[in-house]
Amino acid sequence: MNTPAPTSVPAVVLVNLGTPDAPTPKAVRRYLAEFLHDHRVVALTRWLWCPILHFVILPFRSPRVAKLYAGVWMDGGSPLAVHTARLTEAVQREMPEARVVHAMRYGNPSLRTVLEELRDAGHPQVQVLPLYPQYSTTTTASVGDIVNAVFGADGRARMRADYHVDPAWVEAVAASIRAHWAVHGRGERLLFSFHGIPQRLADAGDPYPQQCRAGADAIVRALGLREDEALLTFQSRFGREPWLQPYTDETLKALGGEGVRTLDVVCPGFAVDCLETLEEIALQNAEIFHEHGGQALRYIPCLNDAPVHAQVLAALARRDLEAGA
Repeated sequence: MNTPAPTSVPAVVLVNLGTPDAPTPKAVRRYLAEFLHDHRVVALTRWLWCPILHFVILPFRSPRVAKLYAGVWMDGGSPLAVHTARLTEAVQREMPEARVVHAMRYGNPSLRTVLEELRDAGHPQVQVLPLYPQYSTTTTASVGDIVNAVFGADGRARMRADYHVDPAWVEAVAASIRAHWAVHGRGERLLFSFHGIPQRLADAGDPYPQQCRAGADAIVRALGLREDEALLTFQSRFGREPWLQPYTDETLKALGGEGVRTLDVVCPGFAVDCLETLEEIALQNAEIFHEHGGQALRYIPCLNDAPVHAQVLAALARRDLEAGA
C-alpha cells in the first residue's frame, strides 16, 4: 500500500454538535443514542443509564423528535447540517491558504473519522474550531476528548476553547440584530436564549453560564441598550433535575402576563440555525408567548453562513494557526 505524500497546508476543522441523517425515528434514535451515550452529556453510571436510555427514552422520544425535525427539514438535510456545510464553504473562501472542513461530534461527518483522515494526510497543523462560542464541559470538552484520542501527544492538533467575547464576533451578532430591527422594527425587549445545562455542572465549576452572561453583556453594550431592555434565559432543559435559570419558556409566560406584547429573541450560543432555534424558539416558544398574552415573538436568525460570520471564524482560525506555528 502506498503511503500518501504529506500535505504542506494546514487544516481547519469546524465542529458542530451533530444531527440525524434523516427526519425518521430510526435515524433520530441512532443519533440520540450516540449523543446520550457520551459521559460528558450524561454522567450517570452506564449500568443505570443504559437501560433507561434504550428501553425508556429512545423508544418514546425518537418518534416525537423525528416529527419535529420533519417540520424544519431542508433540501440537503437538517438546518444544522445544511448551514454548517455552507458556513464551511464560506470560511474556505476566506482561507485559501488552508484546507477547511467540517465535522459533527455526533452523527456524520464523524469528528473522529475526519480527524483521522487529516492526521493520516500529514497536515502540518490541524486547528479545531468548535462552533460553540461559549465553553462547556458538555460540548467543547467532549470535542477535546476526540481530538486527544486521535492525536495523542502529536503536537499538530490544537483546539480553540471559546470566542464568546471576541470583538469581531460580538459586533457581528450586534449587527445582525440591528439589521433585523431595520426591517421588522424593534420589540419592547430583547431576550437572549442560550441552551441550558444542569445546574450541578455550573456548581462544579463549568464556566458556561458566566461566559453566556459575558457575551450577552458585550452584545448589549455594542447595541447601546440599557440593562433593563435585555434579558438572559436558558432553554432546552431535559429531565427533572434543575437546569440553569431563568428558563426561557417560563420567562415568556411571565413577560406575556406582565403586558409585554412584542419581543425579539436571539440565540447567540448557536452558530447556525437548528432544531432548537427554528422549532423550539421560533415555533414552540412563540406559541407559549402568544398563549400568555404576547402578540409577536420575532426570532432573529443565527449568523449562519453570512460573509461576516465566515470572516470572524477565519480570523480566529488564522490567529490560532499563527500562534501554533
